[in-house]
Amino acid sequence: PRAPGEVPVETVRVARAAFPKGSLAIRLRDELGVLFTDGQFADLFPVRGRPAWSPGRLALVSVLQFAEGLPDRQAALAVRARIDWKYALGLELTDPGFDYSVLSEFRTRLVEADAGQQVFDRVLDAARKAGVLKPPGRARTDSTHVLAAIRSLNRLEFVIETLRAALNALAAAAPDWLTAHADSVWFDRYATRPEDYWLPSGKAKRCELAEQTGRDGMRLLADAHAPGAPGWLRELPAVQTLRQAWLQQYFTDVEGEVRWRDPKECPPGALRLVSPYDTEARASVKRDIKWDGFKVHLTETCDPDTPHLITNVLTSDSTVQDIKATDLVHETLAAKDLLPGEHLLDAGYIDGPRIVTAVQEHGITLTGPIRGDTTAQATGPYSQTAFTVDWDTKAVTCPNGKTNSRWRDALSHRGTPVVRIAFSP
Repeated sequence: PRAPGEVPVETVRVARAAFPKGSLAIRLRDELGVLFTDGQFADLFPVRGRPAWSPGRLALVSVLQFAEGLPDRQAALAVRARIDWKYALGLELTDPGFDYSVLSEFRTRLVEADAGQQVFDRVLDAARKAGVLKPPGRARTDSTHVLAAIRSLNRLEFVIETLRAALNALAAAAPDWLTAHADSVWFDRYATRPEDYWLPSGKAKRCELAEQTGRDGMRLLADAHAPGAPGWLRELPAVQTLRQAWLQQYFTDVEGEVRWRDPKECPPGALRLVSPYDTEARASVKRDIKWDGFKVHLTETCDPDTPHLITNVLTSDSTVQDIKATDLVHETLAAKDLLPGEHLLDAGYIDGPRIVTAVQEHGITLTGPIRGDTTAQATGPYSQTAFTVDWDTKAVTCPNGKTNSRWRDALSHRGTPVVRIAFSP
C-alpha cells in the first residue's frame, strides 16, 4: 500500500486554469479530501506478485464512473485524458493510467469479499466529517426494481433451457457418464438455446413439447440419482437446479406419467425459479412494471439546507413487500448512527405498528399516507372514528354517549398489539 500524497503542483496549476469554476471531481477532492486509501483494501490482494494499480484510486474512479454514468473504457480514458480526474486522483499530468479491464477485476474483488459496503460507508464517513451529513434530520425511502443479468423466459423456454444447462454441465464434468446415459435425440432437442419464435404456437403442441421435456429431465434425474451413479453428480449446481425446477413445473400422475402443471398449481412467485443461471432472481409485478430480478430500497437525506445523500441501500427479493423493509432499514441506519428524526415514506412502507415501533425503538417520526381501512369497523354510524377515546383514563364514549365497561390489552390473530373495548349490553 502507498500512502496518499498531495496533488502534484503542475496538476493543480493546470486544473485551476482549465476549470476556474471547478468541477464535480475537483470539488470532491477539495471538500472531502482523500476518500480512499490503499490500506483499506489490502485484504483483497495477495502479498506476492506484481503490484496492483492503487486500489484506493480505483475505488474513487468507480465512484466518479458511477456519478457520470461511464462504461469502463471511457472511465479508463478519463483517467488518462481528463485534468479534473487527475486532480481528484492526485496524479501527475503524464500518468498513463491503466487498462480498462482493471476496473472489472477490481469490482470482482469487491464482490467476492463483499466489500462494496466498505466503499459506500467510507463516502458517508467523509461526508459526515465535512459537515454535509448531519443526522438526525429528514430522510426518505423508496424502492425500485433491479433487473437480473438473465434473459426473460416463458415457462416452456425455462424448462428447456434448464435441462440444456444441466446437460452442458454434465458434459463438462462427466462426459463418459453422459455419453452412456443420454438419449441420442437429446442432442437435436437441446443443443441450441430455445427461442420462442420457433416453439409451437398452439397450446396443445406446447403442452406436448413441455411434457416431452419433462420426461427427458425426469429420466436424467433418475439416472443421476441411481445407486450406481457417482454421488457427486447429483450435487452439481445445475443438476440441483434441474431437480428444483422439475418439482415446481411437473408432477407424476397415478399412472406414473410426467405431467405439466397448470399455472395455478405452480409455487408462488417468492419460491418459483425464473432462470437456471440465477436461482435467486424472482419474477414480480408492481403496477405496470413486470421484471425478473430483485428490488432495492434507497434511503436518502432530504434536508433543505444540505446535499441529498443516499445513506442506505437494501437489496431484497423482488417479491418482498416494501413494508417488510421498514424495520430493517431503521436497524441498519441505527448501526451506522444515521437515523433520521423524520422519515418520509409512501403507503407501501407505513402502517400503525410501524409508526409505534419507530417512535418507541428509534425515536423516529414516520410521515406518510396510511392505507385505507377496509375492515367492518371502517364505515357506518358505528365506525371506529365515531367513538371518542380518552387514552389517559382508558375511557371510550360511543355515539350514544355511553362509556365502556372494560378495556383490555390483547394480541390480534397476526400477533400485533390491540386494545379490546367492551360495552355493557
